[in-house]
Amino acid sequence: MSDWNRAPGRTGRTRWRLRLLTALGLALALGAAFASPARAELQIDITRGTVEPIPIAITDFFSSNGDAADAGKRIAAVVKNDLDRSGLFRSIDQRAFIQRPEEIGEQPRFADWRQINAQALVTGQIQIEPGGRLRVEFRLWDVFAAQHLVGLRFGSAEDAWRRIGHKVADAIYERLTGESGYFDTRVVYVSESGPAAARKKRLAIMDQDGANFRFLTDGRSLALTPRFSPTTQEITYLSYERGQPRVYLRNIDTGRQELLGNFPSMTFAPRFSPDGNKVVLTYAKNGDSNIYEMDLRTRRVVQLTRDPSIDTSPSFSPDGSAITFESDRGGSQQIYVMRSDGSDVKRISFDKGKGRSRYGTPVWSPRGDLIAFTKIAQGRFYIGVMKPDGSDERLIAEGYLVEGPTWAPNGRVLMFFRQTTRDANSAELVSIDITGGNERVVVTSTAASDPAWSPLIP
Repeated sequence: MSDWNRAPGRTGRTRWRLRLLTALGLALALGAAFASPARAELQIDITRGTVEPIPIAITDFFSSNGDAADAGKRIAAVVKNDLDRSGLFRSIDQRAFIQRPEEIGEQPRFADWRQINAQALVTGQIQIEPGGRLRVEFRLWDVFAAQHLVGLRFGSAEDAWRRIGHKVADAIYERLTGESGYFDTRVVYVSESGPAAARKKRLAIMDQDGANFRFLTDGRSLALTPRFSPTTQEITYLSYERGQPRVYLRNIDTGRQELLGNFPSMTFAPRFSPDGNKVVLTYAKNGDSNIYEMDLRTRRVVQLTRDPSIDTSPSFSPDGSAITFESDRGGSQQIYVMRSDGSDVKRISFDKGKGRSRYGTPVWSPRGDLIAFTKIAQGRFYIGVMKPDGSDERLIAEGYLVEGPTWAPNGRVLMFFRQTTRDANSAELVSIDITGGNERVVVTSTAASDPAWSPLIP
């Protein structure tokens, strides 16, 4: 990708505003007619968990000589699908459009778009340059204010048209919500197949919308708990490749793999530090399972917890100053927080309901404001979120088996896996807003578990 400009920064954390403003530094040189700012006329309050989606019209990206017309349709479809799945937008059926894409030119006929109740409009142009590269421009318009909001121009290889669509959707999402987008990302997960007695579990990767699926491991060795590096397209995961559960590092693009450390016995539950330079993991030794940290540059290992219990599933805070983890040191499986050097350990999960509940798989939000977790209470599984001090616990999903939450890079959406029956072949990936709304199944070719969401692709 080239000539890509990121949209402006984030605004409020609990209230999303659809702010129809001038694009400032992101706008293309499209003339003085688009220079004055639009006022904030649209607003979405998602704190209630119920959102009325904004009607948005997305035209096919027009090709003046017709050579890229198919690519223009495909890119527009990716933008539409991304925005629709967010739950914040409702794309209008193109059959209702009055003005055709080729008629729009420098400015749409806003009256035509108001007539079909569009509040926002996306238009675009596409052409194939010498050498086969795509050149794409898109514009976002405020229909009611009759003003241009943002425009981007960028180029890419022809086979990267899906990424163009995701990047356009990210720019629209960010411009209208004040939150960064999450569509130009990938998800790595455990693909499951075969009977229970000979279950094959191998790592697979796909775009966040399910496209571009491929396997990362061949299935000859069990692979579990994949986790993305925050700074590169690298993962760490558990594998039984050499007959014993050990933690490995793997470069997604090159396939290069290496054993992490030379521990004499089992290691598991790995996760990267925010800067990508360290990995925390659980090391089982002499009947105890404690949390260790390894510096990937020096390979120096530091023990962080020292308790005759099971300490596991560590996850860093986004600033790297603290770690949340699960432990049974208090007699049952609960969530704790400690400083990143292992000091000042505090329990934060305290169930106020009937019966004793267990908590596990804590994962710190990329924004630092919440910790997602799995809860087991009275035979039911739940996905929930709480503040880092344990307050304001909210359960947002439940089922026969729901587990393994992972955050989208903007901290607004979670993905987890759900098993609807005792049959493991029913396992599926599900995304959900942190309010508990907009729950959607992510389609995969096999049963799927233990997802991990990537950062935005560089």
